Amino acid sequence: MYEHLETADSTEKLKRVVIDPVTRVEGHGKVTLLLDEDNRVRQARLHIVEFRGFERFIQGRPYWELPVLVQRLCGICPVSHHLAAAKAVDQLVGVDQLTPASDKLRRLLHFGQTLQSHALHFYHLSSPDLLFGFGSDLTRRNIVGVLEAYPDIGLKGVKLRKYGQEVIRMITGKRVHGTGALPGGMNKSLSGEEVAYLLEGLEEALTWSAEAVELAKQLFLSDLEHNQQFAYIRSNFLGLIRADGALDLYHGGLRAHDDLGNTIFDHVDYRRYAEFLREEVRSWTYMKFPYIASLGRENGWYRVGPLARVNNCDFIDTPLAEAARVDFMAHGAGGPVHSSLAFHWARMIEVLHSAEGIQRYLHDPDIQSQDLMTRGEKRHEGIGVIEAPRGTLFHHYQIDDQDLVTKANLIVSTTSNNQAMNESIRQVAATYLDGQEPTEGLLNHLEVAIRAYDPCLSCATHALGKMPLQLEVLDAEENLVARLERHA
Repeated sequence: MYEHLETADSTEKLKRVVIDPVTRVEGHGKVTLLLDEDNRVRQARLHIVEFRGFERFIQGRPYWELPVLVQRLCGICPVSHHLAAAKAVDQLVGVDQLTPASDKLRRLLHFGQTLQSHALHFYHLSSPDLLFGFGSDLTRRNIVGVLEAYPDIGLKGVKLRKYGQEVIRMITGKRVHGTGALPGGMNKSLSGEEVAYLLEGLEEALTWSAEAVELAKQLFLSDLEHNQQFAYIRSNFLGLIRADGALDLYHGGLRAHDDLGNTIFDHVDYRRYAEFLREEVRSWTYMKFPYIASLGRENGWYRVGPLARVNNCDFIDTPLAEAARVDFMAHGAGGPVHSSLAFHWARMIEVLHSAEGIQRYLHDPDIQSQDLMTRGEKRHEGIGVIEAPRGTLFHHYQIDDQDLVTKANLIVSTTSNNQAMNESIRQVAATYLDGQEPTEGLLNHLEVAIRAYDPCLSCATHALGKMPLQLEVLDAEENLVARLERHA
């Protein structure tokens, strides 16, 4: 879409190019470019245009409802919100350590979630760009096109996601929006029949996961120079880390590295996150901008998610994924890998780790134990943090003496990647669109940069204080009669 406008400080005419909506992502967002008369890019921004407000409307609800309520934020990553909220609610009932059965069941559930979410994003949403080319025929750039041109790849992607969903279904009763976690534990264990059912498809899932890593690697290396430089930005990285430095998707301390791999902070109790992170609001989007407090707003923004986790960890405790990690890190020249398209390769390494993790827990007798619940002394504050597929996810709640929520704060993965996504599309715009007449293929390059982060825009839409608002009044001929604006 094109629109001409006049800048406030001059008579210079700028052309607005809008991608609305951004496609093949979860949720609703748009990209705007401002171009001058020579098609030079003057501004590029990612806008989140929907508002959901979960932090506000869960106030006044009983705390035990939270793990069920908050997963309605999203149909793609509900398990992540379910478990992050459950970890926070555990603290509200005074529980810092679950029983072995409940801990392992939650971890198994989380591996199923990571497996299905990553498979969905890579095969359904991103592989059309990677297999056909960023500027290829629009009608082919979808999962149907992949299934027609690469039926083996497409079908394995569908089946791999299905297996992850079956893990979720066995534990929570449903593939989407099931329930498993309770304050202080889990509501059921797995039966022998359920374990046997999941074991039937495990070997194929392991094989497909290893093939997914190889596919993502080959797609990245097939045009290494281009893929390394596409949407290339240098950033800090943030994520959870196990006490021994291993990758841990369910629990750990906060670790942050700078763009050279130097430690900013390490093994921080995530309940102290507010001492280390800040959030900024800007008027042109409903999504906030977090940053590391010690580095300030300009230099403190960071990336989360598979790329950050694989860069940050010292090792992965499953053998096949660890071998893949070592291979991946060899492309960082002794430091972190910064290429945005490397998110896909790192994402598939986590798929393989998840499949190996599922294998480990399916052979653990604890997941069939009935010792599922524990209790402690009630508290008024709980903070749960987990590594969702898209990155570090924070759930922070406070309750009153009547057990009702008085305050809620969520920092979701996509929010943490907000600045990085904006930096990435600016880099792509400057490289590919500057001075060019925009075409659908060129504009898709911007969407490819955004998709690398696997954003969940539905999860990320909330803000602090007054919301920016623009009201326009049009007459019957759609001429603008009046405009009212309120900024954040």
